[in-house]
Amino acid sequence: MFPLPEPMRLALDAARSAAQAGEVPVGAVIVREGKVIASAANAPRALHDPTAHAEMLAIRAAARILGQERLEGCDLWVTLEPCAMCAGAIAHARLARLYYGASDPKGGAVEHGARFFAQPTCHHRPEIYSGIGESEAGALLRDFFRARRG
Repeated sequence: MFPLPEPMRLALDAARSAAQAGEVPVGAVIVREGKVIASAANAPRALHDPTAHAEMLAIRAAARILGQERLEGCDLWVTLEPCAMCAGAIAHARLARLYYGASDPKGGAVEHGARFFAQPTCHHRPEIYSGIGESEAGALLRDFFRARRG
């Protein structure tokens, strides 16, 4: 087994922070030219904002830091397959590459559900790499929901 790339390790750290705060454990990191630009953890409950997914918060932060709405040349690393809202934001931000850990058969929109980037109306398609850190990300999610049910 190979060690996880640093951006995915950081995304998993953010996901753990989200879980500790009572949020669904998802973390996201945006990288440009090998440098971390932004990182975020899920925070819909804390921010009272249904759009405060880790990806959305990381995209917003990176756009502020770079002073532009387009994040061309940037990569997004996230622990869970993005939903339709986040996939739309990824396309609008013009992110170059999407790396994600666990698949989400219920809410994901990349390889499941809407398959957002496969739609003919999608105006930008990042390169997509799935399954990176999948076991760790999946375990975080399973443990979080098991504790909530239990």
